[in-house]
Amino acid sequence: MTILRQRMTEDLRVRNYAPKTLTTYIERVARFANYFGKCPSQLGPEDIRTFQVYLVQERHASWTMLNQTVCALRFLYAKTLNRDWAITHIPYAKTERKLPVVLSQSEACVLLNSIKNLKHLAMLMVAYSGGLRAAEVAHLAVRDIDSQRMVIHVRKGKGRKDRFVPLSPVLLSILRQHWLEDEMTKDDEFLFLGQDRRRAISPPTITTVCRQSAKKAGLKKRVTMHTLRHSFATHHLEAGTDLRTLQIMMGHSSLRTTSRYLHISADRIRSTKTPLDLLVDLNAKK
Repeated sequence: MTILRQRMTEDLRVRNYAPKTLTTYIERVARFANYFGKCPSQLGPEDIRTFQVYLVQERHASWTMLNQTVCALRFLYAKTLNRDWAITHIPYAKTERKLPVVLSQSEACVLLNSIKNLKHLAMLMVAYSGGLRAAEVAHLAVRDIDSQRMVIHVRKGKGRKDRFVPLSPVLLSILRQHWLEDEMTKDDEFLFLGQDRRRAISPPTITTVCRQSAKKAGLKKRVTMHTLRHSFATHHLEAGTDLRTLQIMMGHSSLRTTSRYLHISADRIRSTKTPLDLLVDLNAKK
């Protein structure tokens, strides 16, 4: 490990960045350095621009990769190398504003009712019922299920934030059945165990279970774990949950992030009259 890489790693850890973020940032900086064959401390704004052009025009990099690279380079130059030009000379890529895929309530029922494996059912029910991400489902501990207060404690979610989400009585019953069927004991730490029962199931495994379950259920939409999270948010809005409460349950730092679900709430869209309908109402009064 080079001195600069070690220093950047330490800077990330001091600021309590998640391990996955740390790994991604170091990898993006390494690719930048390898492209020029030089230490990043010897490179400047024009080199960064050249690398961004290369990523866009030759690599056809995704928006995600582009902005991960920007975040990594901004951190390196602003925090580790203390270069005062870092923020203004490393621009983010303009984001695409695509609406997420959302299941209807009937599609969610079809998906869950088609799952025969109790453990798989419990994992996807947790995701849909509480809006949890794949990693959050994987890292759930037995102690996080609070049947007295009827809440689930989500620890160290995205951004290292804790939050509570409601615990459905239906879900609690399924979890208790899962506990018995999986022959779990009080010594088991995680709610969903992997093949090595000393460890939690991995997020990629949960993602695979979700994708395969949707395929077996005959759903035409591309269903991922984040689809269940999007569906959780949209169905809550359609049921009348206010934005602030939904923001807390989703673990969003900004209400603006939560408000995008207003754009995909079918009930809200259907209940809004079009200008044409207003004209018809006006004519009816004449």
